[in-house]
Formats: sequence, structure tokens, C-alpha cells
Amino acid sequence: MSREPRTQNVTTDAGEARITWVPATTAPRLVLAVSHGAGGGIEARDLKALAAAVPAHGVTVALVEQPWRVAGKKVAPAPKTLDTGWRGLWPALAAPGLPVVAGGRSAGARVACRTAAELGAAAVLALSFPLHPPGKPEKSRADELLGTGVPTLVVQGGNDPFGRPEEFPPGAYELTEVPYGDHGFAVPKKSGLTEAQAMEVLTGAVTGWLTSLG
Repeated sequence: MSREPRTQNVTTDAGEARITWVPATTAPRLVLAVSHGAGGGIEARDLKALAAAVPAHGVTVALVEQPWRVAGKKVAPAPKTLDTGWRGLWPALAAPGLPVVAGGRSAGARVACRTAAELGAAAVLALSFPLHPPGKPEKSRADELLGTGVPTLVVQGGNDPFGRPEEFPPGAYELTEVPYGDHGFAVPKKSGLTEAQAMEVLTGAVTGWLTSLG
């Protein structure tokens, strides 16, 4: 595989999806497939930071754009449709013949959690997992996170209104906090933490975890 980023369109039962491949710069050992949330795309700061950081550690990054996003729609469809799109992409993600870590941010994290076991994901990376809608902790989605069946890392902003780190239930997963971060890992200036430093916390945690997977 060339070490230059390239895009690949994939036809799924939910429509045309797109993968932007960012190849590993050393001998590839894993594919990290990450999708966006319900309100943004692969230009999210955390996805861009990972695409810049982890290829040097033998990890090829696949930035996944769901069909609704490729079609130019502003609002994500129902979770079931998101899962359909992800399933349709999976053969392309697995095509390099490497273990695939399924991941995403927010709604994308939920998709990765829900489908990991059936698709044979090696692990799950959940960025800004939306544990509950803002202000509605009683509407917990913890069962999705607890049911992955594979090694799972959650990276969560300390001030995420969709679930602060201390709200997460005990379970067989790891959790790293990005101090002061909101749902998009933005940090307030008064925190004394820069965006670059916040992203270093995130990429450092993910890189270390990916290395531990072997």
C-alpha cells in the first residue's frame, strides 16, 4: 500500500460510503477504523490528531464517512441505518489482512460498540462515548459499551455533557480522561490546557493502548 493518503468509495446497503486511508509509516500491524459523529465529519480534531499520530506506530488509519455524510445530508439517520453502513464497509476495512480496531466518536463510537463482536473487531476505541443525552442520565447507553466483548478504550472529556468520566459504570474497559474537554474535546482557555496538549493526552493514550494490543 502506498504511504500517501487515498480515498476509497464503498457501496453499502445504506448508500455510498467513503474511506480515507492514512497508511502506517512503519510496518503495518493494525488498521484503526474510526467514524465521525452525528453532527460532524472526519475533520473533527480528535480524528485528525489520531490520523497524524498513530501511523508512525505501525497503525494504518481508516477515516470512515457514513453514507449520509457522503450524500451531503446534515442529519444522521437512525442507529440501525448507521450500523448497516458500517457493516457494509467492513470487508473493505478488513481487506488489508490486518486486525481491525473498530472506533469512532460519539454516534460512531456507539456503532463500533454495537457491531464489534459480530464483525470480528480486534478491539473498540470509543471517543466521546455518548453515555446519555445531555441532562438525561436516566437514559443510559452503558449496555452498548459494556457489551462489546473485546478490549475497549474510552477517551472522554472531563466536562462532556453526554457523560463525564465519573458517570461511567464499572466494567471491562479502560477509560482515559481529557481534562476539561467537552464533547468535541475543546478545552476552555481558562483551564490552562491548550488544544495541542489535550490532543497529546488523547493520542498518547490511544497509541499506548494500541501498542498493548500486540
